[in-house]
Amino acid sequence: MLVLVTGGAGFIGSHIVIALTEAGHGVRVLDANGPGPHADVRDRAAVDEALRGVDAVCHQAAMVGLGKDFADAPEYVSRNDLGTAVLLAAMAASGVRRLVLAGSMVIYGEGRYDCEWHGTVRPGPRRVADLDAGRFEPPCTLCGEPLSPGLVGEDAPADPRNVYAATKLAQEHLVAAWARAVQGRAVSLRYHNVYGPGMPRDTPYAGVAALFRSALARSEAPRVFEDGGQRRDFVHVRDVAAANLAALGADGTAPGELRAYNVGSGEPRTVGELAGSLAAACGGPAPVVTGEYRLGDVRHITASSQRLRDELGWKPAVRFENGIAEL
Repeated sequence: MLVLVTGGAGFIGSHIVIALTEAGHGVRVLDANGPGPHADVRDRAAVDEALRGVDAVCHQAAMVGLGKDFADAPEYVSRNDLGTAVLLAAMAASGVRRLVLAGSMVIYGEGRYDCEWHGTVRPGPRRVADLDAGRFEPPCTLCGEPLSPGLVGEDAPADPRNVYAATKLAQEHLVAAWARAVQGRAVSLRYHNVYGPGMPRDTPYAGVAALFRSALARSEAPRVFEDGGQRRDFVHVRDVAAANLAALGADGTAPGELRAYNVGSGEPRTVGELAGSLAAACGGPAPVVTGEYRLGDVRHITASSQRLRDELGWKPAVRFENGIAEL
């Protein structure tokens, strides 16, 4: 199979290229930032050329991260949503009918929470006054009591809480519309916090693991926001690449619909744990908990990847301790 990997020179995309090549597939890369000729996924002529003879597309090209402020919104929408629309229009014209999308768990907003008295509840957006006062845990919206975080399933309602999240949800809607229109097979892999070799460095758009690693490389202490108790699922990039390989080979996805899968390690960790593990592995200064916050962040978001395990036979292979030591 010949697979087009958009964003194939990037962090996750480059590992997908390796996994595909090792599995014996042909690979073509379309990327705006890699070495050699550059091509933007928003450039219809470049996309048309890249799709020639292709059997499937693995769409990784995107602007990622929470960003600096709302002024980034037009660029996020252009790169993520306009870029996806251009790609899908070209696929509709060229006859390519198989797509794997780099989705994200950010579309859920806050994760699943349970109240002792009211069962599963969805907390509202966190308030500035609470965050300023160091009250980081969202309370039950019905009684104000503390909530217990749990695992989110793929059928949970979407609740994007920042611009990046909104564009990732829009990507899924565009892909679902394409699949219905052309009877295409489409999968969205909703990545959790991906880490590993090749992470971007020294950029405000990088993930938290990359930011901590960059600080340690400068012999600086990682700065942990809030109280460090935010729960996330850190999944290794090679496991994410393996999930893409499994999704590309899946024949269980019905033509005309989008099937979503969470991609996580299944072992939630706190951001404070991540910072401490990285600092210990690097022999660097211990993390500093600052109490700072970013309004677009959520408190806890971890999800179940059981559907991906059951339907596609995927399971993570890289243990957290080993992956952190490698990073």
